[in-house]
Amino acid sequence: MALSEERAPAPPRHIAIIMDGNGRWAKQRGLPRTAGHAAGAESFRRIANYCRTLGVEYLTVYAFSTENWKRSQDEVQGIMVLLRRYLEEALRDMDKNQVRFRFFGDLSQLSPQLRKLCRDAESRSGVYKVQVNFCLNYGGRDELVRAARRFAQDVAAGKCGPEDLTEERMDSYLYSAGVPDPELIIRPSGEKRLSNFLLWQSAYSEFVFMNVLWPDFMPEHLDEAIEEFHRRNRRFGGT
Repeated sequence: MALSEERAPAPPRHIAIIMDGNGRWAKQRGLPRTAGHAAGAESFRRIANYCRTLGVEYLTVYAFSTENWKRSQDEVQGIMVLLRRYLEEALRDMDKNQVRFRFFGDLSQLSPQLRKLCRDAESRSGVYKVQVNFCLNYGGRDELVRAARRFAQDVAAGKCGPEDLTEERMDSYLYSAGVPDPELIIRPSGEKRLSNFLLWQSAYSEFVFMNVLWPDFMPEHLDEAIEEFHRRNRRFGGT
């Protein structure tokens, strides 16, 4: 039975997911990799809607990394087309679905049309149940380098001194400024690594790795990860 159908502990406030396994899912079926990404997009819709039902406040997904540009031009173009179509649909239904959007990453390398869709989605205001953070052209190390540069610029401009850098101030220079760190990070597909995802923000996250490819990821898999999260003893360095 799904968590939303029975009494259960409150879900984590912020869940992050590395959406992995689209290519392998397609290969297993003799399909092009773009078919796997299309199936993965449907899985994202399913899980985002379920997170809203559960009462998750923030959902962060790894949509496209700074390293993903190394893939074939056809695959990259296919991913961008899927993202554009999703955002066009989402903009029409934002108020109905009560989902708002934010983008973590360097959007300057995206097409003008896609950048405009991202800006339009972020600029919408209203009462929403869940905020979806898309990590798009995102890399954790790149984010930290950019944050360090911004702080250095502020020091050079006389706005602050080197001694003023605290964890809280560092947070303010990140793409995720103002968003609480994820309590739970899920990676399907059987891989057990972060792959440059939320390196700063994941300092005290709980990790759940699952042997299911992202297109096959269902609400019951999210239930399983949340149940595992609640079995953990989160001491944050204490006893």
